[in-house]
Amino acid sequence: MTNAFVFPGQGSQAIGMGKALADHYATARAVFEEVDEALGEKLSDIIFNGPEDQLTLTANTQPALMAVSLAALRALEAEGITIKQHAAFVAGHSLGEYSALAAAGALTVTDAARLLRTRGNAMQKAVPVGEGAMAALLGLDFETAVAVAKEAAQGDVCEAANDNAPGQVVVSGTKLAVIRAVDIAKAKGAKRAMLLNVSAPFHCQLMQPAAEAMAEALAKATIVAPIVPIFANVTAAPTSDPEAIRNQLVAQVTGTVRWRESVSAMAGAGVDKFVEVGAGKVLSGLIRRIAPAEGVIDYGKPTDIADVKALLGFV
Repeated sequence: MTNAFVFPGQGSQAIGMGKALADHYATARAVFEEVDEALGEKLSDIIFNGPEDQLTLTANTQPALMAVSLAALRALEAEGITIKQHAAFVAGHSLGEYSALAAAGALTVTDAARLLRTRGNAMQKAVPVGEGAMAALLGLDFETAVAVAKEAAQGDVCEAANDNAPGQVVVSGTKLAVIRAVDIAKAKGAKRAMLLNVSAPFHCQLMQPAAEAMAEALAKATIVAPIVPIFANVTAAPTSDPEAIRNQLVAQVTGTVRWRESVSAMAGAGVDKFVEVGAGKVLSGLIRRIAPAEGVIDYGKPTDIADVKALLGFV
């Protein structure tokens, strides 16, 4: 098996995502209904119709993106394509790790939705608005970006949050330290370094209160072995062990998302076809920069299914 299914994270959301899937496939529609019931509100109405300021609230964005990914997967299953038969591994970027786990049967959709609602709320509450920041450093390798963050900290917090692709690292921490990192990165030859429009400083030690909240929530959640191994963000290595997955999801809140290493490791394990399942095409773009894949496709609409079938050689 040379295929991996990957699941996007925050930043891929858009009003109307998943609506065509829900219109065309009863199984996709059922996912949105299950998420609505799990959360006790019509999140699907916000996903399909907005307003955008409600969709972009972290507590809504996280379960919303998971819902779209799982709806897309259910549509694929209706066409005869399953993770068990057609994927060697799954992986997800940040919140996408929960989507990947639900896709591989390690979490129910209901539990994934509730955990992501908890995660979004906890991340937002962890740091007062305006005290944290994140910045993208482009054109520096990971080791240099880590050195930039360390130099910028100066007693505050500044850490590498996302190792997304060669020459694309995101740093996170206290606002003044991240601003310093932007200036230092430019001085060290970064092609671009700029603050990101985010609501909180994700994936750094400032998220420790959120990690504690997730440790409590995950301790109560049922996690079973996924039907295929998942590449964890914090280890960039595959696992199927439920307790390891539980611990990695807690560590992920404050840890670096090691996406570049994860994709490289999947390629090293023989994967040469990647299907991004859900909203947007962020991961597809990153993967093309990381691995010499035979094929990479972003799939989030019914009209994409023929392309997925063609990529996977599905008849």
